[in-house]
Amino acid sequence: MSYMKFDKTLMINLQESLSREVLRANQTGAYCCMTIVGCNTRKYHGLLVMPVPGLDDDNHVLLSSLDETVIQHGAPFNLGLHKYQGGSFSPNGHKYIREYSLEIIPQTIYRVGGVILSKEHIFSRTENKLMIRYKLLEAHSVTTLCFHPFLAFRSVLELSCRNDNINSHYDEVKNGIKTRLYEGYPDLYMQFSVPATFVNKPDWYKGIEYSKEQDRGYPYKEDLYVPGYFEVEIKKGEEIIVCCGVKEVDTDALPELFVKEVNTRKPRSSFYNCLVNSVHQLYYSPAGDDAYLLAGYPWFKVRARDLFVSVVGTTLLTDEADRYDQVMTTALKALRTFLRDGRTDPVIREIDAPDVLLWAIWSMQQYRLKEGVEKAKDRYLDIIGEIIRFILSQSHPNLKLSDNGLLYSNGRKTAVTWMNSMVNGRPVVPRSGYIVEFNALWYNALKFYKELNGNVPIDRIDSLIASLDASFPKTFVNKYNYLFDYVDGPSQDWSVRPNMVIAISCPFSPLTRAQKRAVLDIATKELLTLKGLRSLSPKSVGYRPTYFGSQYDRDLAYHQGTVWPWLLSMYISTYLDMFGQAGLSFIERSMISMEEELSHHCIGTVSELYDGNPPFAGRGAISFLMNLSALLTVIDMLKKYGIEYK
Repeated sequence: MSYMKFDKTLMINLQESLSREVLRANQTGAYCCMTIVGCNTRKYHGLLVMPVPGLDDDNHVLLSSLDETVIQHGAPFNLGLHKYQGGSFSPNGHKYIREYSLEIIPQTIYRVGGVILSKEHIFSRTENKLMIRYKLLEAHSVTTLCFHPFLAFRSVLELSCRNDNINSHYDEVKNGIKTRLYEGYPDLYMQFSVPATFVNKPDWYKGIEYSKEQDRGYPYKEDLYVPGYFEVEIKKGEEIIVCCGVKEVDTDALPELFVKEVNTRKPRSSFYNCLVNSVHQLYYSPAGDDAYLLAGYPWFKVRARDLFVSVVGTTLLTDEADRYDQVMTTALKALRTFLRDGRTDPVIREIDAPDVLLWAIWSMQQYRLKEGVEKAKDRYLDIIGEIIRFILSQSHPNLKLSDNGLLYSNGRKTAVTWMNSMVNGRPVVPRSGYIVEFNALWYNALKFYKELNGNVPIDRIDSLIASLDASFPKTFVNKYNYLFDYVDGPSQDWSVRPNMVIAISCPFSPLTRAQKRAVLDIATKELLTLKGLRSLSPKSVGYRPTYFGSQYDRDLAYHQGTVWPWLLSMYISTYLDMFGQAGLSFIERSMISMEEELSHHCIGTVSELYDGNPPFAGRGAISFLMNLSALLTVIDMLKKYGIEYK
């Protein structure tokens, strides 16, 4: 695919190339992430970034980068690239890049005089290990390659400074060394597939800068330790593999192991395959049979709401039923523990958030839409009944059932919905009281429970549904025919927000078709963009479309006009329900726009959010679970109309 390849013109233009990142991750939560020119622009970047459970819950950068130098006839040509004070870049290795591609695994082609060198890297799916394969495609004489490892051994939340506390000791292992800068960390093994000479020449490279951290108002300067360098001779047509990991490897087996790993990768040969490939990076199963979905990279952990919203789209809709079973089994175990004992889960965060129980039922309903009523009944009737009884018994600390059948949640002091940004300890968007999507999901859950029970009379449930049929429209439908975002006593929030689209997208709704159509029309006029739905209408007070600047500035803008792609699937499902085939051309334009994003920000995946105004720049996390799920869900919807993306 053309957007998986970048030529020399783009690569040497740092304004363009430094804005594009590449991510490779495995099921342990470890990853390799950098820009496509190899220059790190975030403190989260590195060739080997991994959890170190003995230290804390964060990821840690062990190997920041590996600078290569091509030596011919005694002349060195350094292929590395770092940013230093004053906006200076050194050693400017990007000027030797001729092509970068990412169709199967990342590959960079360098040309230095008469030397043409290929570099490919692959991150192990199951182990914390990076392998880099170098092949000398063209050379008129024997060439020497030098490798300088830049070591960090620090949390992704911190930066390292030159100090005298490092352990500069190293041990020789087959075709390489192992070293560990600080206690508590694992040894870092750096080994080659061929004999390599290590020259011990320790030094600190001071004042390396990370521009993304500077833009975000964080500390952005770092000193990195280089213990020395490796030297290897290579001839035309030869290959050398470097392996960087936390376990010693059989260096003789590296060529075969590299090829084996490549053969397991799904080629990015289509929009669909790119999305599936990116979803696989978010699958998390660090130990045992438990399996999870990370909310995103590089800083998100497992979040309950994100998991339940996304699990069907990222597993069943990608024909991975076994993975769905693993993730849901793990998630429901944690959910039952909360329902029965009130205990939260150490891995699945925010499982006690008031809307998570409602999203869990919604997720099971998505399973029903894919697999049918009988399978859903056999699998989920009991747990859905348990959740509903838990809510009815007023057992949730922040989800209370009112006499009118609506659910009340207090969000004045703590953010309780997906719009969760906080400033100075207070919610930026203090959604509190009767929250529109909570109550739409509640009505939907009760009707779904009735459906699984064969629609037989259930007194308490029937009474609640009847109450909601009256109270939901009365509470939320305003005189302008859209929905209040929340209602708290006499206070009604008139902001035009996309949560009303969540409400009208539920399979069961207390609204009439005409009421849903009116909401959809308002959302189309004021919220819809080709990247998703704005979190606030430009016509509403407080609209802040640009997510940029300090933490404070970004928190204020996070849900005040930024665009969220995960809401597209809910908008499009409602749009198709209203207009059917007549709406396909519009939806295809939206998908083309999202496909274009795969060549920006993080290559092959979708950013967390986008600015609310053109050019809708990608912001936030570089790969986001709910957005990937939404796009896969839309692709599945379009199959019914004969439109294929595979």
